[in-house]
Amino acid sequence: MGEKTEFEPGDKAPNNGVYMEVGEASFHTEIQNPQQVTLKRGDTFPETTNDDRKWKKKTKARVH
Repeated sequence: MGEKTEFEPGDKAPNNGVYMEVGEASFHTEIQNPQQVTLKRGDTFPETTNDDRKWKKKTKARVH
């Protein structure tokens, strides 16, 4: 089993980084102007702007 990739408000951040809100089916829908937070390992995730959203670590965009 791999590392958890989506987090709920109140969960602890596993690593330092920038996390952003994602929709319940994040691969199908893109949130306009998602909330972003910078957390350190062990920080608590804040509330999302919608109960159907979760937090996910922001990834760097790849250039082809």
